Amino acid sequence: MKIKLNGLTMNYQERGLPQGLPVIFIHGFPFDHTMWESQMMALPQEYRAISYDVRGHGQSDVADGQYSIEFFVDDLVDLMDHLGLKKAVLCGLSMGGYIALRATERHPNRVKALILCDTRSEADANEAKVKRANQIKAVKTGGVKPFAEGFIKAVFAPQTIKENPVVVESIRTVIESTSPLAICGTLLALAARTDTTDSLPAINAPTMILVGEHDALTPPSASRSMHERIRSSSLHVVPHATHLSNLENRAFFNEKLLAFLKSVPKP
Repeated sequence: MKIKLNGLTMNYQERGLPQGLPVIFIHGFPFDHTMWESQMMALPQEYRAISYDVRGHGQSDVADGQYSIEFFVDDLVDLMDHLGLKKAVLCGLSMGGYIALRATERHPNRVKALILCDTRSEADANEAKVKRANQIKAVKTGGVKPFAEGFIKAVFAPQTIKENPVVVESIRTVIESTSPLAICGTLLALAARTDTTDSLPAINAPTMILVGEHDALTPPSASRSMHERIRSSSLHVVPHATHLSNLENRAFFNEKLLAFLKSVPKP
């Protein structure tokens, strides 16, 4: 479904009961809402499962390519307002986790519970900022396909690439379909994001943290650091997974997801 928010067309999907506990899935970079298909389908009908395309991704508008995590948070809150949601469970992976954390910092009263997957609270260090700048240069000079190839190797375990080519190719297709302008604009937004670490002790919403055991981009140590600071949090290391833990070990991920959501008080 497509709606107009902030002058942009945003694409989103939902299933389940309108009066059910709302769970909003926020995808990582440079993916789209389809990465959450398994989790959307795993939720019983009594939940209101929602996934959407962050601006510049999937079928949402690219617009001017001048992005900020702040704009992404604005879009999320506006989507909630459009759907009539005062509160929701936010489930974000990687960039989606950055958006969820900043949304929790800015609008704690809108967050029913929090699920942080393969993400971190720290802002980019200088080395990471330079790496993103080099990625922008690479996209501008070489296009999206070489960027997608390198990205695939960084976010999937070698075992997944070998044994689950359907999942890998689906993500490759999504990346290659993403506008170069959107990729570069999002890389700038990620490099410029704020650090949410100091706000972690103030989080009162029930929180679950999931991380792939072999994740090198947002390693388990980053998840343990968040877990230590968020009082009402639990931590699960996803076996046989790298950065896309919800795709690489769906059974384990979905089991923990459903168990956590059962513990969240209903509306």
